[in-house]
Order: sequence, then structure tokens, then C-alpha cells
Amino acid sequence: MRNIRLDLCYDGTRYKGWQRLKNTDCTLQGKLEQALSRILGENIEVSGSGRTDAGAHAEHQVANFHCSSEMPCGEILGKLRRYLPEDIGIYSCKEVSERFHARLNCRTKTYCYRIWNSDAPCVFERRYVYVMPQSLNVENMKKAATMLLGEHDFSAFCANKQMKKSRIRRIDAIDIRRSGEELTISVTGNGFLYNMVRILVGTLLEVGMGERPWESMAMLFGEKREKAGPLVPAQGLCLMEVTY
Repeated sequence: MRNIRLDLCYDGTRYKGWQRLKNTDCTLQGKLEQALSRILGENIEVSGSGRTDAGAHAEHQVANFHCSSEMPCGEILGKLRRYLPEDIGIYSCKEVSERFHARLNCRTKTYCYRIWNSDAPCVFERRYVYVMPQSLNVENMKKAATMLLGEHDFSAFCANKQMKKSRIRRIDAIDIRRSGEELTISVTGNGFLYNMVRILVGTLLEVGMGERPWESMAMLFGEKREKAGPLVPAQGLCLMEVTY
């Protein structure tokens, strides 16, 4: 069996997330598997580096699949670009070693969350930003962010209360920047829990609005979900990079 790697991007606005679901065919994994199965004439199962949320986007996602077809990768790429909808783009398609797995071999992921921090209209970017006109203390947000770095129990930042696996994760960097009316929060780590980045951003925004002291951030480790901030909307979230 051949092992094929795909590097791709997508606008997640109209999708129910990455993971295939039984009650809808409107998922990223489902669309890829449907197209590949048609192209290769065999049942294809795709593994992604991570399961992005419903409505979230990816500038650079990585996936892989196994197949017995001998179709050249260039031909697979061309047909994928022809059959997939316009909101899913394939950068590259190449054969890799049998041992490569998009999720299991992933070292780090970087997500970016975009906030339109103004009461001015944001018509053309509204699908990709969270509109939040309230004034924010960005310096306090940066101070709070430094307390999240390192390896911790991020249970308070996980929306899946039934998750039985370890909730220990490592955050390597959090970069908060303002450019005009837009505020971006980029988070790099070795893995993320369900809704973790969106809850983390919601908590930092509480700090920015003065609703939570920045010094209290470290007290959230190992706590229950209710202790952290709100879940911000998915449209502001984008998977930017995956490293191996």
C-alpha cells in the first residue's frame, strides 16, 4: 500500500468541521474521502493532523491516506483540484514513507485567532474574524499569556467533559499583536484539547476587558471548565502551520 500526504487549505464557513459525521456529508474529511474514493476507485480513509471545529479555517492543514492505486501523485493532485469545491484547496500531493501519519507524527501546530476590535464595519472579512468593539488592555493580555506557556493541565480549557485521556498539553508560544483595528492571537503547542484555543482566547479577552486579573491565569490549571472564560466563535480561528 502506498502512503500519500496532502497539504491543503480550506474556508471552513459552510462545513461541520474536519471530522467525518454520519448524519451529514458536509465535513472536510468527508469531502476529501468522497473525492479520493471516486478518483482512485477504492475506499479511502483520510487522517488529518487535527480536527478543526465547525466553521474554523485552515491555511495549512496536513493529511495522509493509504491506497493501492498506482496513479501518479501529479494526476491525483490535478483531479482533486478539479473535483473538490472551491473552498478546499490542495497545495501538494506526494508519496511518503509508510511510517508517516499526519496526526501521530505531528510535533507542533500553530493556530491564529483574528479579532476585529472596532465598532467600524467589517463587511468583507466578517467570515474570518470575531467582531468585538470593546476596548481591550492588550498589555495585560500579553502578561496573562506568558503564564500559559509550558506544560500544564489544561482541563479548564477543554469543552469535552467526558474526555478520559490526559489533558496535559504544552504551549510553546503565544503571540498577541495589533495591526490597526485587528488583533491577532497566535498559539503554538504540541497539541490542543477540544475547543482549547477558542476558550483560551475567550479567557484572555476577559483579561483584556478587565473582568479577570492577569495574575490569576495560572490558578486555572487543573480546574473545571467553568473556571475559564467563554468559548469565542469559530470563524476567527485558523490552523496556520503543522510541523513534523
